[in-house]
Amino acid sequence: MTHISIPLKDSYKLFNHGPVSIITSAHGEKRNIMAAAWTMPLDFSPAKVAVVIDKNTYTRELVEASGEFGLQFPMRKIARLTLDVGDISGRDADKFSRFNISTFPATKITAPFIEDCIGWLECKVIKQGAEEMDLIVGEVVAAYADAEQFLNGRWSFSDDPQKRSIHYMAGGEFYATGDAFHVPDSPSE
Repeated sequence: MTHISIPLKDSYKLFNHGPVSIITSAHGEKRNIMAAAWTMPLDFSPAKVAVVIDKNTYTRELVEASGEFGLQFPMRKIARLTLDVGDISGRDADKFSRFNISTFPATKITAPFIEDCIGWLECKVIKQGAEEMDLIVGEVVAAYADAEQFLNGRWSFSDDPQKRSIHYMAGGEFYATGDAFHVPDSPSE
């Protein structure tokens, strides 16, 4: 899989269509991975994201300790893995080993990235929500997309349904991103 670099101002295009995401974190020798449904782009310059990570999770602990996280958007072919990494705590097991997850290094953060995603964001924490909230705001410091799927600055999903982004509903039910269509500009009056 070939990854292409995306201009930071365009990083929102990787997930403004609302796919489920996977968050990776690392601090020292510790690392973790979790599924996250509540993520969104916030700004263009600098590029910012909002993620919800429960303050009682191992991922949150590592994000707070390191001040950074990886945000990636899985393909349908790893929907099972997306569920699996959300079902157990990283305090109980090394999920990367347990699920034999293939990774590659990020360039500006220590958290690893996982293969079989359509996009990846490297994020530095710039703000956390109030103590009673689980919201974290991060600045995107690097962004990448699958070169086969992201062409000319937009998603061009292949005909292979296993390579489309996924949207989580509940109870193990997902939807895959559908076909794109274009609405032309309104005719001038």
